[in-house]
Amino acid sequence: MRLYLDLCVYNRPFDYQGQERVALETSAFIYLLEKIEQGSHVLIASEALQYENNKNTNEQRKRRVASYFNLAREFVRVDFSDGEIINFLKELGFAPIDALHIALAEKSQTDYFVTCDDAIIKLYERHKDFIKVKIASLIELISLEVK
Repeated sequence: MRLYLDLCVYNRPFDYQGQERVALETSAFIYLLEKIEQGSHVLIASEALQYENNKNTNEQRKRRVASYFNLAREFVRVDFSDGEIINFLKELGFAPIDALHIALAEKSQTDYFVTCDDAIIKLYERHKDFIKVKIASLIELISLEVK
């Protein structure tokens, strides 16, 4: 399975773990990392993930998240031709950075764009007929695997 993880997924282990959902999503992320390390899943990273992560002011967190990108077997770059799909996704209501990530996930032909962001999931559900990549929450993705 080819996966493009939203930056919020990479950051989940650093969030407050006292909330049940956050702790569950952190466990799901660790499970995915194990699958990626075992080679049963392919991780896709991108320039957009690097850019967004580099804006983090917490140096320790920034370095740790960047180390996860090293597990990626493929790296997708942003180019001029991505503008049309990014603009289309923004017209659907996605934030510019989210539209960029989704466009890069489509471009790299991932099976799933995985996120913890409920707003992205809701927009996807409303417009999934127009989006070429499947978007799933961390928990949804894990539940698909255990069916």
